[in-house]
Amino acid sequence: MTDPSAARPGEAGHQAARPGASASPAPSPAETGGASPAPVVTVWSDIACPWAALALHTLHRAAEARGADLLVDHRAFPLELFDRQPNPKYILDPEVAAIAARVPELGWRRWSAPEWTFPVTTLPALEAVQAAKDPAVGGLRGSDELDAALRRAYYVDHACISIHAVILDLAEDCAHVDAAALEEAMARGAGRAEVYAQWHTARGPSIQGSPHLFTPAGPDTHNPGVTCTWTGDPMDGGFPRFDAYDPGWADGVLDTFGPLAGNSPSEYGS
Repeated sequence: MTDPSAARPGEAGHQAARPGASASPAPSPAETGGASPAPVVTVWSDIACPWAALALHTLHRAAEARGADLLVDHRAFPLELFDRQPNPKYILDPEVAAIAARVPELGWRRWSAPEWTFPVTTLPALEAVQAAKDPAVGGLRGSDELDAALRRAYYVDHACISIHAVILDLAEDCAHVDAAALEEAMARGAGRAEVYAQWHTARGPSIQGSPHLFTPAGPDTHNPGVTCTWTGDPMDGGFPRFDAYDPGWADGVLDTFGPLAGNSPSEYGS
């Protein structure tokens, strides 16, 4: 999302030019709640990236269909830090419309709240998701619940997730998040250092953009299942042409975990 006239990765998702390289560390045992047998998928993304929200929805739906107890380790790919500007609504709006038309089960709508309430930044929300990884707050399960709640608030309910009060209200409804502990953590600035550290990691070539998914055994995949191109510069009347979406990629990711991820739907009853 650095240059609106540039080709959209995949041809969709959001990228930025980044020097250097760095590895993606695994979550700590404390974050996963100890020696958890649940598969952990690491997802680099920004909440303001609708392609990431689509990928996470698809991954969770696939895991539910298999009866898999999936954990997601969220890593920040903060587009506004890469781009040095707020996430441009003139790009987000047509992307949301294209995705919502092809995958209506998402329940997304065009922004219906007052324009002045549109989130100018997602950094507080990204920081809260990182802060929630603390086992005293929620661990990976609570962090993922909060991430999902924030994305729903952004794309469906049109809440201003730049505001701490909105984030904390959403945390109250997350079963595995201690909202009071999260409030204390956010007051201390918890999560900010992690977001900036992840931004520096994401500047390396290992992370291609938002979303980029990794599993311990591979494969890693950027903006999976999407066939989409922009018809031109969005500043000059271009629109995203979302030609196809194959949700089967999620089963391929889950298959890398073997029995831990349950059976794919095609294996049921065999």
